[in-house]
Amino acid sequence: MQTVLLIDDDKELVEMLKEYLEQENFAVQSAHDGVAGTQLVLQQPVDIVVLDVMMPRLNGIETLKVIRQHSNVPVIMLTAKGDNTDRIVGLELGADDYVPKPSSPREIVARIRAILRRVKPQEIADTLCEKITVGALCVWPTQRLVEWESEPVILTSTEYSLLEILAKNAGQVVSKQELSQQALGRPLARFDRSIDVHLSSIRHKLGALQDGRHCIQTVFRSGYQLLKS
Repeated sequence: MQTVLLIDDDKELVEMLKEYLEQENFAVQSAHDGVAGTQLVLQQPVDIVVLDVMMPRLNGIETLKVIRQHSNVPVIMLTAKGDNTDRIVGLELGADDYVPKPSSPREIVARIRAILRRVKPQEIADTLCEKITVGALCVWPTQRLVEWESEPVILTSTEYSLLEILAKNAGQVVSKQELSQQALGRPLARFDRSIDVHLSSIRHKLGALQDGRHCIQTVFRSGYQLLKS
């Protein structure tokens, strides 16, 4: 059974989500502030964290910073509807996705399942998959591991998923809509910058090629392309 950690100071919302998640066969842990939530992440393994931005003691952004110092556990941020600043900052700090509040438990569970489907162990047949090599980049789909110039690269689950999709389609343009559907498990919403922010983070972590270009190129009005060399 997979474990979801809910970190939100809205106790009524937490209880409602907890009940809904348990009906969907998840185990649920909960905390009502960032300090307690961070301690739970560090003390016991959880499969995914649902984290509210607005909280006492330690807000969601600061909590995410602390979590990312110690763990790459997937994190979904709950943000105020229309608050693009918190969403972008959260994504830049390593959140895997966000859900605007108010939202239905069904939508939150759908987002949780979409992320967990990507990070769960592959089927036995997949263990024979060879690594994907594109220039200085090596990707191991089964282990969800990445190396750049023979050095390990630490990515969030969403960053890894995006990079794997581009690596499998190296030299081809992949649209933002396709990336959103495959990596985030949802259609790309209007004015949604999630894909751009995640790919900016990946570029930063990989660094530049010898000629100064980045291996991930933006193709105007089309999408993104991973260069073959």
